[in-house]
Amino acid sequence: MFVRGELEKIEVKVLSGKRLSREDGEKLFSCNELSWLGALADYVRKKICGDRVYYNVNCHVNLTNICRARCKFCAFGRDGDSKGSYAMTIDDAIKLVNEASRDPHLSGLHIVSGLHPTWTFEKYLAFVEILHRKFPALHIKGFTGVEIQHFADISGLSVEEILRKLKAAGLETIAGGGAEILSDRVRNLLCPKKATADQWLNVARTAHKLGIKTNASMLYGHIETLPERVEHLIRLRELQDETGGFQTFICFPFLPKNTALEKEIKQTSMWDDLKTIAISRLMLDNFQNIKAYWVMLTVPVAQVALSFGANDIDGTIHRENILHDAGATSPRALTEDQIIKIIREAGRVPFATGGNT
Repeated sequence: MFVRGELEKIEVKVLSGKRLSREDGEKLFSCNELSWLGALADYVRKKICGDRVYYNVNCHVNLTNICRARCKFCAFGRDGDSKGSYAMTIDDAIKLVNEASRDPHLSGLHIVSGLHPTWTFEKYLAFVEILHRKFPALHIKGFTGVEIQHFADISGLSVEEILRKLKAAGLETIAGGGAEILSDRVRNLLCPKKATADQWLNVARTAHKLGIKTNASMLYGHIETLPERVEHLIRLRELQDETGGFQTFICFPFLPKNTALEKEIKQTSMWDDLKTIAISRLMLDNFQNIKAYWVMLTVPVAQVALSFGANDIDGTIHRENILHDAGATSPRALTEDQIIKIIREAGRVPFATGGNT
């Protein structure tokens, strides 16, 4: 594993269990020693969580793609009168979950949506209440920090009050999306109509205080700089030091197709994807789980990522819309048997989580 030069000191720190600095993170993003980086991240992965790879049998419920934010990196959001726009009814959502429930191992729902300009918080809340009542055995992971801040903005309630109501309705964990890059420079250029970096972090901090576990993510490969990627990881690490409430970190490579940035930015390479996952494992020393999200990475890259520090591969999905609108070439769903095969081929031990990662 050993390399010479500037990276030697970083390797020594990792092997001795010392925390990497901002400067270390920037050096790692600048290095091209991919096999060394993967081996170092895999060493840390094995030390922290062994050979288990987590997955879940889940169903995505995207309630609406009508969204007031209209972020430049998003291919999912629509105006209300645009072609392809939709807004689910309660019956639509129940029908979708009933279809997914044909799989007897279905364990969780993943509910994320657009910021609908006319829906009230009570309407979103009703979806959680009714789905929880109708399918009480399913773990509900729902909404991002951006959506929860939106609910507070439109209702006049505090973030804490919103979270208490969602928890009482049946919400158990919060999805990790919406973090994008935790830099207001980036957010002001790409998504000025939604939660700021500090607001996203405040939602997570408040949820952790209430005993609600959350995920965290990073959308990379657009206009952010490499130092901004490192800053993003450090801000997450600092909040995890404070609360311990993050359960999983997910790397999302930007998919430019059908977005406002399609002509300006090319899709990330496998090299960048694997490097970013490995560095995330090394920088986020207080995170148990690093997810290789097969929907965005593709199945083969996600499988390789299990040797670059990742120990989670997400789930069966049932039907994914948001990322396929941006050109994801992966399947819209996998069977549980397919996921188990992918994990075992990588030499790891499959472990179902019950829908909460």
